Amino acid sequence: MRRCSRTGCTNPAVATLTYAYADSTAVVGPLATYSEPHSYDLCEEHALRLTVPRGWEVVRHEGEFAVPQPSVDDLTALAEAVREAGRADRPVEPPEVPSTTGRRGHLRVLPDPVDD
Repeated sequence: MRRCSRTGCTNPAVATLTYAYADSTAVVGPLATYSEPHSYDLCEEHALRLTVPRGWEVVRHEGEFAVPQPSVDDLTALAEAVREAGRADRPVEPPEVPSTTGRRGHLRVLPDPVDD
């Protein structure tokens, strides 16, 4: 369950806030399916009390915000991922060891002295 993005708030998120800077508009709508880097999840209290700078407009979802319930698909996908990660017969590939000396920025990869 996603939580409100406001500092110190532990309430469940029910709305998503996004900004349209070109239009000086803040949009508060129903909770987005996925958390996006340039959007903010808000609880009902913060979604309803949101204020914007002078000259900006708020476009707000009309109606009530509801806490989304996890779907069967979400729970099934999570259970399958955990099951797959915990399989004992899952092949584990050893990390690839470079055969030559390589350089990446300030780090240097040296060959294993045991192989020499």
